Amino acid sequence: MSGTGAQGVPGPRGTGPDAVEPDAAGRDEAGPRDGGGGGAGRRDRKARRTREAMAAAALRLTLAHGFAALAVEDVTDAADVSRRTFSRHFGSREDAVLDCLRADFARINEALAARPAAESPVAAYRAAVAAWLHDPDPEHPAWHRRPGMRDLFVLIDEEPALTAAFRRISVAEEEQSIRLVAARLGLHPETDLRPAVAVGLGVAALHAATRTWVRDPAGDLPTLLDRAFDLAAAEPPS
Repeated sequence: MSGTGAQGVPGPRGTGPDAVEPDAAGRDEAGPRDGGGGGAGRRDRKARRTREAMAAAALRLTLAHGFAALAVEDVTDAADVSRRTFSRHFGSREDAVLDCLRADFARINEALAARPAAESPVAAYRAAVAAWLHDPDPEHPAWHRRPGMRDLFVLIDEEPALTAAFRRISVAEEEQSIRLVAARLGLHPETDLRPAVAVGLGVAALHAATRTWVRDPAGDLPTLLDRAFDLAAAEPPS
């Protein structure tokens, strides 16, 4: 598949056929800009539920019909929100389709931030991935317990727009990991190599294990992750 089609590849916001423009529809307008006051927590939860509903609809429709067939209106209709609400959360179709992965990387970083300071950076990253992998929360299962994830990663490889968006999301969350590790070590995240190298090892292990899991139907993601982190710790890998 090409990722183009009748709707075209999304351009900058407001400039292309897939651009997300605000509208005046009178549907749910909850968005991340809500804030302040005693109801901030309630508004935040409503905005998060709205975002998750749109992301789930975008992913479901993409897996069912392909990314080229997906239009923003398909997502807003399925989630019963306005185009303006979509624009408050996402800049493009691909951002919506891949939002579940952004959220997963963010959960790994949340777990990383909570790791004991005495742990080495690579050990802390490995433990954070393990915490996400084995989290019993039924609403946010890890990839091997979530239907359709292998198919999503295949689409990411095939669709240039999804490939680029996944790269952007991955880099942004990796930068956050580097900042967290730098803070743990008391180092500068931009000028000291050590945080970036440590996080790079952990991220490489995560992506290598995921790549093999996607391509091997018999692969077990937890086992592959353990093996990948063991290899990352070996000098040299063997």
